[in-house]
Order: sequence, then C-alpha cells, then structure tokens
Amino acid sequence: MKRIPNLFLHVLVMGCMLSSLVYAQIPPKNISKSTTLARPKLVVGIVVDQMRYDYLYRFYNKYSEGGLKRLINDGFNCRNNHYHYALTVTAAGHSAVYSGSLPAINGIVGNDWFDKATGRKVYCTDDHDVATVGSNNVTAGKMSPKNLLTSTVTDQLRIATNFRSKTIGIAIKDRASILPAGHAANGAYWFDSKTGNFVTSTYYMNELPKWVQDYNDKKMPSEYLKRGWKTLLPIEQYTESTPDDEPWEGKLPGVAKPVFPYELAGLAGDAFGVVTTTPWGNTMTKDMAIAAIKGENLGKGKDTDFLAVSFSSPDRIGHAFGPTSVEQEDNYLKLDMEFAEMLTFLDGWVGKGNYTVFLTADHGGADVPAFWKEHKLPAGLLDAVKIDETVKKSLADAFGKGDFVLASENYQWYLDHKLLKEKKISMAEAIEIVRTALLPIEGIADVLNLTDMNKAPLNTYQLELFKNNVNAKRSGDLQIIVQPGWFAGGATGTDHGTPYNYDTHVPFLLYGWGVNKGETLRRTTIADIAPTISALLHILPPSGNVGNPVEEALKKN
Repeated sequence: MKRIPNLFLHVLVMGCMLSSLVYAQIPPKNISKSTTLARPKLVVGIVVDQMRYDYLYRFYNKYSEGGLKRLINDGFNCRNNHYHYALTVTAAGHSAVYSGSLPAINGIVGNDWFDKATGRKVYCTDDHDVATVGSNNVTAGKMSPKNLLTSTVTDQLRIATNFRSKTIGIAIKDRASILPAGHAANGAYWFDSKTGNFVTSTYYMNELPKWVQDYNDKKMPSEYLKRGWKTLLPIEQYTESTPDDEPWEGKLPGVAKPVFPYELAGLAGDAFGVVTTTPWGNTMTKDMAIAAIKGENLGKGKDTDFLAVSFSSPDRIGHAFGPTSVEQEDNYLKLDMEFAEMLTFLDGWVGKGNYTVFLTADHGGADVPAFWKEHKLPAGLLDAVKIDETVKKSLADAFGKGDFVLASENYQWYLDHKLLKEKKISMAEAIEIVRTALLPIEGIADVLNLTDMNKAPLNTYQLELFKNNVNAKRSGDLQIIVQPGWFAGGATGTDHGTPYNYDTHVPFLLYGWGVNKGETLRRTTIADIAPTISALLHILPPSGNVGNPVEEALKKN
C-alpha cells in the first residue's frame, strides 16, 4: 500500500520536469523594449598622437563650438588623467588605451624591442607571415596585432555579440590602427607614404573593400601637396605660440626655413610622407573614418559597432617643430574643426545621443629643451651615442674584451647573459659598473637593474611606473632614467617617452550615449578607459585589464 503514494509522487515530479522543459523551449512571444539591453549604436574611440592635456585649454578660446568645446562642455572630462607606466610611446599608448592593461602584461613595451630568443630587433606590429593589400610596397603591409598579448575592448565587444558587431581601425601609422582595432577586427587600415594609398594586410582580408579603393582613387595626397600649408588665421593671431622660425624648430624636407606659408609640391624625400607632417594628415584620417562608417554601415545594425581612429599628424608636427610652435597651434585649431565635422556627421548618421565618443592621447610631449633654457628652466639633451659608448667601455674596462651589449631600445640596454655567465659575472655586478659610469653624465638621474626591481634605489611613485613597463621576455636588463626636461635627441623639435607630467598627463573625454555631463579632478589612468567603455557596453573587460571604470562618468542604465 505504501508504494502507491511513492509512485504517484514520482509521476508528479516527472510531469513537472517535462512541463518545465517544454515551457523553457517555447520562445517568448514579445520582448518589450524595457527588457532589451540598451547600448549605443556606435562607439568612436579617438586617440590623438602627442596631445598633452594642456592643449585642451591652451587653445580653448580659438576652438570652434562644435569640436573639442562640445566634448569638454557637454561630455565628461577626466582632468587628472595619466599614464600608469614610465616609457610613454605610441605603440604602448594605443595598446594600453584599448586593453586597459600595461606593457608588463600586454607585451607592447615600446614601438620596438629586442627579441632575446631570436637575437633580432622587433617592431611592435611586425608579422612576416602576412602580405600587403592595396599597394605594391611589399613592406607596408607585413603587419598584424599578433605581438599584442591581451585582448582589447574592441575584441571583447566582438566576442560579446557573437561577432555580429563590427570593429574597424583607421590611422596614418600602422601601429595606431592595428593595435586599437584588436585581434578580431573586421579591418584595420593605415597610410603607405610611398604610394599615397591606405593599405591593410592579409591578416584581415585579401582585397581592399570598394570604399577604401574609392578613397584611394581620389588621390587626395597629391591634391594636398598642391595646396600647401597655410595658416588658418592671420599669423599675428597665434598668440599662444613662439614667433615663427625659432632656432629650435625643425624643417620639412626640402624647405629652406620653417616659416609659413609652406609650398609642398615637389618637396624631396618620401613621396607623400611630408603630407603626414601637416594638418592635411588629420583631414585624410577624418575622411577615411567617415568613409569607413559609410562603407561598413557602422551604427546601422542591431548590435553596437566600434570605430577606432587615431590622428597621427600632431605627433609628427610636434617632433619636427615642438609644442610652442605656430605649426602645432595651427594643427590643433584645424584638428578641432575636423572633430566638429565628425560629430556633425555622426549626428546625422546615427542620430544625436545614439553614439558614444571618447578622446585621449597615446602620450604627451616635452617642451623643446632650448626653449626652456632660454627661459632659465632646467632642461637639456642627452647624447645617445656617447651614452652607448660609455656603457660598452665601462663593461670592457671592468671585465675584459667582449660584446657585452646586444642591443639598446627605449633607454634600455640588453646584455649578453651567456657571455656574462661564461665570465662568471653576475647581472647585478655588471649593472653596478654601468651605473657608476653613467651617473656622472648630466641629464641622467639614475640607472635601474630591471632584473631585480625590488632592490631599486628609487622613489615609490616612479618605481611603480617602471615596474609596470617591465616584461621579462621583451624588456632590457638596465634602464636609464633621465632628468625632468631632458631627452636623447636632436637640437630641434621635441620627444617623449619619460615618466614625467608633460608625457603622462593627457586628455580623457567621454561624450554621448550613456555619459554624464561633468568632470572630475581625482586621478584616473589610461588603464581606466577600456573598463569604462566595457561597463558602458555591459561587456567583459579585456583579458589583461588592470583599470577601473570611471563610475561617475556613466549614467545608471
């Protein structure tokens, strides 16, 4: 008699389970908008190459209402945003922005490094297994993101939408296009200065899309050479700059003096390279970005798309002429107009309020040392050849003949571990010899043993920045720390790559869908950008992420 209730209970349970399974397989008839995850139609990430934070306000009164002022005043401004590692260069910067990581983790320790395994110098986006697409310049397209060891926010968006979202990278520099676009990108395009074409590689595709071919067919670089470089305003109105033609300004190839107006047609050097050292490079980049949005129909699908665009010309102008030049001021006034045009286009394409933009920089830039010296400020130039000779001589004098140095990059030296072992010389002993020889040189603040950072005689702030740079397989053995205001370079133009404020403090502006209006002066870092965008999109942050979302910038959705 007791079996009947048990049997009844068993049947009842099985019936409930079957009903649940059947119910679970019936799709809901209607999904209301309130239960659909809200996301912007399009995210546009803008990185400006060599944009110091102060450029937002140095030229503020001359900016248009529709460009940078619109981002600053109607968006969210992280006014105390810094790089979180020491060696501030282009490839590392773009990688950190989009990975939320740092060189020690993502592996992009510089634009170049020495590969200890192969004994060869490596460029950040080198890939000899792929080929150029869109040009007969065979070297221009041997590029891919394979050296980037982590995912990017663009990768994570693709994964989150089961690869329905499109991600595209656009820049003049290959590294500024490839690294932000990520591993899973639909495409990345960069400028080949020998042919004047935007190109890609077989990593992405075997043939350029029609919209890229159409842009290349316009031959705009040739047109820009004919137009030359004239100032936007009368020259006397460039009151935020030093007078035109200072002795510390460099010159464009074939130009006698660095003064306006510049006639560009027929200049010597790389066929179209000179165009990229003028504001026309920004115009080409903006036009390609808009062409990509139209050609790929970005922002028109059911899933969020992502355009990563980098403006490389400000870096080339800064390196040539310096931050206080009329050339750089003219560049930023015109770049602001390019931003205004992009934003107006986006308003019409996806609708105002339906897209999100962020703007930052891959690094800042030092003032020209000669300019600082003229105004009694501490600065100077290091002789890279002299330093290299000192390193090699100090080791030979201490330990006998031998090629102790394999390579040098990023103010780092790579020593021959095998030779040191054969001579029974410890790394600490070798680096201390070099340190003793280099410290008397003016402009050198210290020398670090990168193989044993725990014993570094360095302040805690800088120690963290240098630790964040060290990747065991790609970094050197010893690191020179330069004094503030110093760098290794020529007498004209500027450079970057240090842990000082002029190189680390860069803009971080957020604008549009999901973004609050306001600002913060609390310290944020470049590593916070990717997780902020990830939080906005409700996706997993990149694999090597170390940053945190800027919570106060985001609306509660």
